[in-house]
Amino acid sequence: MLYPITINEKHEEDNDLIPIINEKKEIIGFEKKEIIHKKGLLHKAVSIFIFNMKNHLMLQKRSEKKNHSSLLWTNTCCSHPIKNEPVINAAHRCLINEMGFDCFLEQKFCFIYNNSFNNGLIENELDYVFVGYYNKFPIINSEEVNNWKWISWDSLIKSIKSHPNIYTVWLKIIIKNHFKKLFK
Repeated sequence: MLYPITINEKHEEDNDLIPIINEKKEIIGFEKKEIIHKKGLLHKAVSIFIFNMKNHLMLQKRSEKKNHSSLLWTNTCCSHPIKNEPVINAAHRCLINEMGFDCFLEQKFCFIYNNSFNNGLIENELDYVFVGYYNKFPIINSEEVNNWKWISWDSLIKSIKSHPNIYTVWLKIIIKNHFKKLFK
């Protein structure tokens, strides 16, 4: 599904609020990210997968400053939409903020996943997954990203099988359960 980009004027107080949703994907309220993850409330998220001309995936290693999954390898970037922000805008904002570039993005699918982390935080997300193509090097934001690399699918799948603890939960779920949807 393709979405046009629309720029909405945001109010400063909305920047900390994330949409809370029900099982029907309806927004039922807004809350701060810290509270959402402490209570395990169902909320919206975006995950972006950027490929190059060789169909290699741009991975990022998450910053050590992240609240969970720090220093783990994951898809190109991920974030949450804020209040009154369409998910496509959140995807572009995340890509620019974390990786320092923007490109055309296409939403491929969405899925719900739930995971508890050792630090007591809970991810309970409706994750909208976007795919794009880019052939240059990113300019990473060191507050968000520790490192990055291009990797082939075969190498990624082999690495996940042999070293599953160095990858994020959501990346492993997407690879295991939704792999073909990335390429439709």
